[in-house]
Amino acid sequence: MSEASPDGVGGTWSWNRYAGARCDIETMAYSYSFSPELEAEWEWTERYASQPEILRYLEHVADRFDPRPDIELATRVQSCVLDEATGRWVLRTDRGHEVTARFCVMATGCLSVENVPDIAGLDTFAGERYHTGTWPKEGVDFSGKRVGFIGTGSSGIQAIALLTEAAEHLYVFQRTPEFSMPARNFAMSPRHQARVKEDDAAFRARFTGGSFGLEMPDDDLRLSEVTEEERPGPLGSIAFSVG
Repeated sequence: MSEASPDGVGGTWSWNRYAGARCDIETMAYSYSFSPELEAEWEWTERYASQPEILRYLEHVADRFDPRPDIELATRVQSCVLDEATGRWVLRTDRGHEVTARFCVMATGCLSVENVPDIAGLDTFAGERYHTGTWPKEGVDFSGKRVGFIGTGSSGIQAIALLTEAAEHLYVFQRTPEFSMPARNFAMSPRHQARVKEDDAAFRARFTGGSFGLEMPDDDLRLSEVTEEERPGPLGSIAFSVG
């Protein structure tokens, strides 16, 4: 199993380097809004930016506001316990550090741990094997290879389209079909961005008015009010096997 080794800021956008990785939210809305100067100076190239561009943006933000002295990279939190006497959280890391804090934000998200299917014989498979959540920084060349792709979550939908162009043959293994809409992505001109930035408050309000932080209406429908067939399946996991 090849493992990626991100050596800087970026989080999900550093680990998920697979072919086709990009944001599925308009990048001008996905970007930070705490600094008008930052918004004015950064120019996006696409409506839905790709992983390399988002990573460059995050590195630019880190360079501009210098949060690096307060960031511990390549560090795993082993325990997080509330001290009832002091009302503070006590965190211990695999590097032997102990940190106390009044507030502790668990920002691990759903993409923090790779999900590898329990397939018989996987440990003795002689071919190459990759996971979109730990993609090699140098990329992967699938030219002339037969590729098995497991799972069609959002990562799979993005990657499959590009791998069909590279691999000799691509086999897709799918449990639950996903619903996907055309992205209608486009290259953003300076004129388009300037028009949005002229009334940034109104643009941001379109995305912050709902509970999801996206431009979509809230739905008060309860899960118990729909049938089993109407309920969405769990998020798919992604893995590659190359032979």
